[in-house]
Amino acid sequence: MEEPLLAEREEKKWVVTRRAFAEELKKLSFMAAPMVAVTVSQYLLPAVAMMMVGHLGELSLASVAIATSFTNVTGFIPLFGLACALETLCGQAYGAEQYQKLGTYTYSAITFLIPICIPISVLWIFMDKLLILLGQDPQIAVEACKFSIWLIPALLGFAILRSLIHNLQSQSLILPMLLSSCASLCLQIPLCWLLVFKADLGNIGAALSIGFAYWFNAIILALYIRYSSSCKKTHSFLATEFFSSIKEFLSFALPTAVMFCLEWWSFEILILLSGLLPNSKLETSVLSICLTASSIHYFVPYGIGTAASTRVSNELGAGNPQAARLAACAVMVLAVTEAVIVSTTLFFCRNVLAYAFNSDKEVVNYVAELVPLLCLSIMMDSLQAVLSGVARGTGWQHIGAYVNLGAYYLVGIPAASVLCFFLHLRGKGLWIGIMSGSTVQAAVLAIITSITNWQKQATMARERIFEGKLSVDNESV
Repeated sequence: MEEPLLAEREEKKWVVTRRAFAEELKKLSFMAAPMVAVTVSQYLLPAVAMMMVGHLGELSLASVAIATSFTNVTGFIPLFGLACALETLCGQAYGAEQYQKLGTYTYSAITFLIPICIPISVLWIFMDKLLILLGQDPQIAVEACKFSIWLIPALLGFAILRSLIHNLQSQSLILPMLLSSCASLCLQIPLCWLLVFKADLGNIGAALSIGFAYWFNAIILALYIRYSSSCKKTHSFLATEFFSSIKEFLSFALPTAVMFCLEWWSFEILILLSGLLPNSKLETSVLSICLTASSIHYFVPYGIGTAASTRVSNELGAGNPQAARLAACAVMVLAVTEAVIVSTTLFFCRNVLAYAFNSDKEVVNYVAELVPLLCLSIMMDSLQAVLSGVARGTGWQHIGAYVNLGAYYLVGIPAASVLCFFLHLRGKGLWIGIMSGSTVQAAVLAIITSITNWQKQATMARERIFEGKLSVDNESV
């Protein structure tokens, strides 16, 4: 009789585990889907501006394209990475029910990020001289500089907006972010059209519309945090801990920024390398199409990774290591499923993908040739984006920074250069090289996640939130 009873007990245990896993998948899905929409709507703001100025002529389009790339690399991406430190701090504080710390961390982040905008703004003001020094056409450089100068208000709004987003994200308050982001996009489209064409402001109007959208979004979220009953416990801050919170924010912000910048900059280097090839116009066009498709898709796993970061940080802060581990496992299933669906769809559409960007037959055929590699790249991007989210939730961004440095700058870019220029694989070699970097990144992050001591991470998170009180208590026991 004991064996059937034991089997029945094991079956019940499996049912409970399966139910918990399904419940975690459900939580992650409900958080990830709107976060994807939030991220896409914000990405579309500069995209809409570029589409508008594209109708003004080649000079306007070229200058805004260069300015957008330059401002992303030198401003928006570093600020984005710095603000992502709040995923760890606010998420773990909320899980530990230290609600006032959310406000303290958020205001500390804004206080730090605003001054960072000053040297970035100075760099943008003198962008034309730098671009000319790098060999760009003087006329394009001047127009790009004009666009970037009027984009400075957007930079300030972006710094505040990202801090507020991570505050709400850590509390799983996704709906207000979704509504405000969509409203900002809906307002920016007609405003950009009015400023660019009716007010005849051209590039300046496009830049102003982006700034208006960021500030509008930030003000809406700030009002929500200040007056909503959902944020009643989290909108205040502890003045006595303000400066120590800035120091704590810095300890996570710098490695997080390095983690993001190293990855994004590697793809910018890829485009620059493609410009050195004999038929640079074709190679750059094809790689730009593949990178655009990859970037658009990236918002999906990034949204899933953001949900994973929130769930992992909340559970570690609450002292639930097994729940954090379950969230990490569940999100990997979600990421693999999404990547397989997207890659399969893209593979079957390989012969028509390029027509969305260009109708030239040579470009279309070249893109179709690269799509199988693009599908593999999307698989790796999905895995590494989600694992990076787990890393941010756990708080080991410094490890992620070292992983990205090794994956892209010791493996990816050198391999791309060798395959492209020495083995004469051209654009295909560049893509294989950067994909090898993504593969190394995903593999190393997966190994680190699999061997993580979740109990230790939960203890460290609570010690950090409670400022060492737990460690003192433990020593006295």
